[in-house]
Amino acid sequence: MGRLTNQVAIVTGAGGGIGRAISELYAKEGAKVVVADLNIEGAEETVAGITANGGQAIAIKTNVTDDADIEAMVNAALETYGSLDILVNNAGIIDNMYAAANVPDDVWDRVLEINTKSVMRTMRKVLPIFEEKKAGVIVNMASLSGVQGGRGGLAYTASKFAVVGMTKNVASHYSPLGIRCNAIAPGSIPTNITASLTNADKFGMERAIAGTNLMTRAGTKEEIANIALFLASSESSFVNGVVIAADGGWSAY
Repeated sequence: MGRLTNQVAIVTGAGGGIGRAISELYAKEGAKVVVADLNIEGAEETVAGITANGGQAIAIKTNVTDDADIEAMVNAALETYGSLDILVNNAGIIDNMYAAANVPDDVWDRVLEINTKSVMRTMRKVLPIFEEKKAGVIVNMASLSGVQGGRGGLAYTASKFAVVGMTKNVASHYSPLGIRCNAIAPGSIPTNITASLTNADKFGMERAIAGTNLMTRAGTKEEIANIALFLASSESSFVNGVVIAADGGWSAY
């Protein structure tokens, strides 16, 4: 028996990086996984890897800023697997480290739309399902930038602080209904998202990387997936409203 046997999970942003690692680990531990990503080719690659190893998963193209796509994603889980137990809000983008004096409106709007509003929308959709069954787990991907002020650009930092706030709010309001909501705050994890950082704001980048010499090393997406597994499993049944920093001790300095 795996740690998630017979559980049904949705993982957004699962076409690569941390989302793929979480999907693969969940499937290995017995979950049936809905692999959701705007990049359908990446999502299908994730599913192919899972099924090749004997797991169960489906891919669905999902724009997390579109309510119709979110509804289709949730319906895919219910229609294919008959239930929904776990939601992992992993989809997100970065902001090229724009400092407050330099951040363009379009960057601010897009980062908040994807990193923050989509988390609200997906939780809004799944919570009635969890309420009815008096059980459910939500794992939100925050960031070290969501618990400290100087680790990212202004828009990204604001978006992840909001994710932390929503996590605690949902945990507080819905715990009497058997619903848990926690977040992970990774430090430096090399993924396709970090690789997309181009033409970074010079001042913002200089300030954001100050102190990185105190890091012992970068983390891995597999290490973050291990935390996501713990938070989704019954092993964390008394853990609710918590933000787990995974940064090798960087935030402790």
